[in-house]
Amino acid sequence: MDTIKSSQIRAARGLLNWTRDQLVAASGVPKSTLVRVETEATTPRQSTIDAIRTALETAGVEFIEEKGGGAGVRLRK
Repeated sequence: MDTIKSSQIRAARGLLNWTRDQLVAASGVPKSTLVRVETEATTPRQSTIDAIRTALETAGVEFIEEKGGGAGVRLRK
């Protein structure tokens, strides 16, 4: 899986109207780790990013890669 940016994680939570606790429950990532990832206080392991991404995609988020227009997120139809 490709990597995603902390801003995309925050935006995805916003689209889903999820709290950090909800993402923690869905991903299995410890809250302290999620906070550090979202605030860019750490460079997360790929397994952490994969767990977060899978949880958000399962909930209906699509990640848009940065291809000249900037990275982003949207909800699947």
